[in-house]
Amino acid sequence: MDIKELTRAEMDVMKILWEGNGMTVHDILDAMTEPRPAYTTVATVLKILEKKGFVGRNVVGRTHEFRPKVARETYAGRVMNNVLGNFFGGSVVQMMSFFAQNESISMADFDAIMGILEDAKNEEATSENSKKTRLWIRS
Repeated sequence: MDIKELTRAEMDVMKILWEGNGMTVHDILDAMTEPRPAYTTVATVLKILEKKGFVGRNVVGRTHEFRPKVARETYAGRVMNNVLGNFFGGSVVQMMSFFAQNESISMADFDAIMGILEDAKNEEATSENSKKTRLWIRS
């Protein structure tokens, strides 16, 4: 599925839908900070999101409940892949270098990233050893 980019207004509504589930226009308005848009504005944004395939609608009595059809992680992954490809030539190293050179990464963030990378490396090594063991047992 080709996931389209979200406008700022669409993203504001999606953030709320990702936090809740089965929300009416009034629920979404209640979750928004001031200044809140008009009811009709939110309804229009939901209609657009529905056309784009981001939102599904259930009729409950006389109201409509909206649910996200695209997970936050799915959308975030798509956006990050676009950023990576469009600005860093697909290189995670170039992207990390950019953040490091622009002092966008604190030492605490750096340590957390290193921990995540170490965990992923250890998990990959464990997975490879597990595959080798299974192959050895089959032989």
